[in-house]
Amino acid sequence: MRPIAERVRLGISAINWVNEDMHELGDHYTFEDLMRDFTSLGFEGTEMCRKFPQTASGVREALGSHGLQLGSWWRGVRFADPAYREEELAAYRSHAEFLKEAGASHIVTCEVWGAPHADPAFKERVILSDEQWGHLAEGLNAAGEIARELGMKLVYHYHAGTVVEGPQEIERLMALTDPSLVHLLLDTGHAVYGGGDPAVYAKQFKDRIAYVHLKDVRMDVLEQARRENWDFLTRVKQGVFTVPGDGCVDFAAVLGQLDENGYEGWMILEAEQDPSVAEPVGYAAKGKAHLLALFGEGGVPA
Repeated sequence: MRPIAERVRLGISAINWVNEDMHELGDHYTFEDLMRDFTSLGFEGTEMCRKFPQTASGVREALGSHGLQLGSWWRGVRFADPAYREEELAAYRSHAEFLKEAGASHIVTCEVWGAPHADPAFKERVILSDEQWGHLAEGLNAAGEIARELGMKLVYHYHAGTVVEGPQEIERLMALTDPSLVHLLLDTGHAVYGGGDPAVYAKQFKDRIAYVHLKDVRMDVLEQARRENWDFLTRVKQGVFTVPGDGCVDFAAVLGQLDENGYEGWMILEAEQDPSVAEPVGYAAKGKAHLLALFGEGGVPA
């Protein structure tokens, strides 16, 4: 088996520069700024950003002109409430078709129904009933079938503040969904945030993982946030997330398990911080250096 560094493609998330939920964070950055920074840092790809061209062909051509490829684009869905099913599946197909034309092969997918930071109608994170779990699984399987028809993969992103956040919820989702249709996005930061261990997830769900987000967690910030009951967006602004090597995540264990799994594909470096506090280029360079050093320790030339 080839070394993991030869099997993965290392990308950088634009969210380190430009936040998609809080537009005041990084709004001054332009597409040209992002391309300059991504290429100078030596990354192979990125994920969709509001600063990019807004047509699929435009994204593919603009990124391609800088030697970059689109890894994916987040899609929040509302399948736990069946009243949205038809509407959500139609929108999902359009989203998937955009990504395919733009050159991506994975669809980052997350259930946002019941998540306060995604819908202010909810004051706190919803805990799903058995019936709602069934609706969610059915909707995801149907969306996964759309992805498969297009030669793509739905990768489910468990996420802080959503109905699928912690270990038991992830286990239940994986048990209820079709493995051939619903794959898993391993996110190291959201694993810790939700009370799990990303290295354990990497082993437990080794046959489901098809995409990876690499970010770290500042445990002191997370513990304060839990004590003071900060909402998700406040936690982000206060720096709960950072780049690999700057927090508490054991990336050697995570990468070692993914290597043992034979994982190949995208690994996207993330930090989701306030760029006015955490300068994105410096932090991204630090995170990449940490990952390459770990690859080197595994016998892979960095």
